[in-house]
Amino acid sequence: MISPWLPVTPLDDGAFTTLRRRAIFDCDKWDPQVGDTCVIARHPLVITQEAWTDVSALAEALARETAAAEAELVERPDLQRGMGLWRALRTALARAATEGLPAGCARLMRFDFHFTRDGWRISEVNSDVPGGLNESSGFATLMRAHYPQWRPTGDPAGAYAQRVAAAAPADEAIALVHATAFSDDQQMMRSIGRRLQACGRTIHLASPAHVRWRGGMAHLAADWWQGPLGAVVRFFPAEWMTELPRPRDWSHWFSGSRTPLSNPATAVLTQHKRFPLIWDRLRTPLPTWRALLPDTRSPREVRWSGSDEWVLKPVLGRAGDGIGIAGVVAPREMRRIARQARWWPRNWVAQRRFDTVPVDAGPQAVFPCLGVYTLDGQVIGAYGRVARRPLIDASAADTAVLAA
Repeated sequence: MISPWLPVTPLDDGAFTTLRRRAIFDCDKWDPQVGDTCVIARHPLVITQEAWTDVSALAEALARETAAAEAELVERPDLQRGMGLWRALRTALARAATEGLPAGCARLMRFDFHFTRDGWRISEVNSDVPGGLNESSGFATLMRAHYPQWRPTGDPAGAYAQRVAAAAPADEAIALVHATAFSDDQQMMRSIGRRLQACGRTIHLASPAHVRWRGGMAHLAADWWQGPLGAVVRFFPAEWMTELPRPRDWSHWFSGSRTPLSNPATAVLTQHKRFPLIWDRLRTPLPTWRALLPDTRSPREVRWSGSDEWVLKPVLGRAGDGIGIAGVVAPREMRRIARQARWWPRNWVAQRRFDTVPVDAGPQAVFPCLGVYTLDGQVIGAYGRVARRPLIDASAADTAVLAA
């Protein structure tokens, strides 16, 4: 099988030092280091034009299927229970079925592709709060200056900001709601905020606790500003909403909001890793999902213990946290993950392992992940990550994706 990746020579020390500094200050990449590991790659991921065309078509098909399945799942509490969603989420989703879905705008998803010996596979969809927008747009611009023979695959941050800006009344502010205690969340919101300001919009960074609902309309109630909101961008995981105090009325994120939300919290239905377990009971056909996602089961259904054929994943894990791969994850960590999967199997899935084809990047090979963004069903660009081992987690490096 022909690789979709082109070999590339990494930047030298001088060029990389300048790029790293600009990534911090120009692209809001405030966390370029995790422990002793630099998490900015010295090289781009360069994909052939033919492969980019193919993977874009797959991502758009996946986006259509995901949106259709999500709409059905809102109406199917029986399947929500089958997925193992806890009661608070199911109660909020039940209101969506009766009171109507929240107004949505700029529906953003990111599908994580891996090229294997059997062709393209996906590991998951980030359909709830997909990150990486500041890196995906900023790094491509910085890298292209050093590799002018190739071009960026798109400008995800810019496309997203323009779509959100168009959804809100011109005289109303836009709130960028996120987990304010996390700098990696805030850095992306600041990057999007600057793009929205360039569109002439007033923006406010806030936490969910600052948002109030009056007659289904979102208002900001903060010390620095109070007033109606024209749209709300959410980078706060839907399942975390259940931990908010009831007076904040977090259920409006799932139903009844007349203020456009990006993304509505109903996205948790397809973000959930046990989504594949109920496919056979859905009316919605999912041919692209079935072709690309490895076999995914409840840990109770397969013999994963002592096997290197299965990967253990937490059902609402993010950024590679908690993933167990025998022979890749440290033995002590693998034992901890296995113990949790035995004790609380409804919080885990077992997914059949695939072998990602590494790509040459100077003196060593790396394992790439291609995160393809769709906005309202259309591809708008990609986010690249590379790792020295076949696991994309916090120690993986962010990189630009360029097309040949």
